[in-house]
Amino acid sequence: MRASLILGALLSGLALVAALVSFIWTPADVTQLAIAQKLLPPSGQHWLGTDHFGRDMLSMIMVGARTSIAVALVAVGIGMGFGVPLGLLAAARGGWIDEIVMRGNDLVFAFPSLVIAILITAALGPSALNAIIAIGIFNIPVFARVTRGAALPIWTLDYIRAAQVAGKGASRISTQHILPNIANLLIVQGTIQFSLGILAEAGLSYVGLGAQPPTPSWGRMLAEAQTMVALAPHVAIIPGLAIVVTVLGLNLLGDGLRDALDPRLRRSP
Repeated sequence: MRASLILGALLSGLALVAALVSFIWTPADVTQLAIAQKLLPPSGQHWLGTDHFGRDMLSMIMVGARTSIAVALVAVGIGMGFGVPLGLLAAARGGWIDEIVMRGNDLVFAFPSLVIAILITAALGPSALNAIIAIGIFNIPVFARVTRGAALPIWTLDYIRAAQVAGKGASRISTQHILPNIANLLIVQGTIQFSLGILAEAGLSYVGLGAQPPTPSWGRMLAEAQTMVALAPHVAIIPGLAIVVTVLGLNLLGDGLRDALDPRLRRSP
């Protein structure tokens, strides 16, 4: 097993464990304000210090992990749920169906993903749900293009032609033969989009279009801390590190999974 896979799993698992534990326990109530204890440095009482409202930073990071992971996970689910069938359909049918799917993808890719997300959330209103919709919409053409690109070469193989001769239809071949053979690629792509989803959620929250108060969010924590960096650097450094560590972990996990799942990249012992 590659070191990147182990390290990525550990870093990603750290964020996941923090998010899961936050459902049942946090060191302090994230909605409880204690102005008298604002901007305290890390100590035995507050391991990561407190923010400008006196809230415990460790508790904020834990609940913020829950928000970021939930938004990114559902957004990736939306992308895969719609994009994979579209990609399989385009590869199986070809012709004008393929052309419509691909031109629709090109239309979405013509705009930066964060700009599209900002436009959608600005139109629908700032909330975690609308952030999920915005990020999920951009994920659809990503998975559609990856699925189509991986499926097209498989349609030329002999065993697929044998399945066609046996009377299997395009949809049955796609689900029984094509999808299992590209599942590893989709898993790796899902991991990558998961990390990008966390970045997108942080960006939307940073500009006030993501999860709204009192729900903690890493991006909004950074936005609120930018004017207090000189007074209390930890209020900006800690959420920034949380984003960096989580995204780095997911990217390393994606690289490790790619090497582990793709037989062409496996090294002999």
